[in-house]
Amino acid sequence: MVDVTEKSVAVRQATATARVRMEESTIRLLRDGQLPKGDALAVARVAGIMAAKRTHELIPLCHPIAIHGVEVELMITDQSVDISATVRTADRTGVEMEALTAASVSALTMIDMIKGVDRFAFIDALQVESKEGGRSGTWTRS
Repeated sequence: MVDVTEKSVAVRQATATARVRMEESTIRLLRDGQLPKGDALAVARVAGIMAAKRTHELIPLCHPIAIHGVEVELMITDQSVDISATVRTADRTGVEMEALTAASVSALTMIDMIKGVDRFAFIDALQVESKEGGRSGTWTRS
């Protein structure tokens, strides 16, 4: 584990995204609220928030940090559900792993919620989009 004792406490934020691709018929069920397992968007959102808070338990050598804010947004498109997870803290290390964990667990939950009607669904494009704060400053995917 990296020693962050000498790093200063700073406001930090990171955003990660993921995409769950699925059949058009599944998108229709999702939009109409007709999925057999219930409200997939709400369940996936809560799962992502919970996952961000437990990242240090899931990823070896990840620091346990105080999470001050988590936003998980899910947007339905014609072929996918696009997920964006933003995590904020005021701590000694960044929250990129927390944002990635939130986006990925949200996507995994979406798969679980739709797998009974769409066995071809898959997760695509998990990545960090931006980070702010700390010694390395601001970074945005171009």
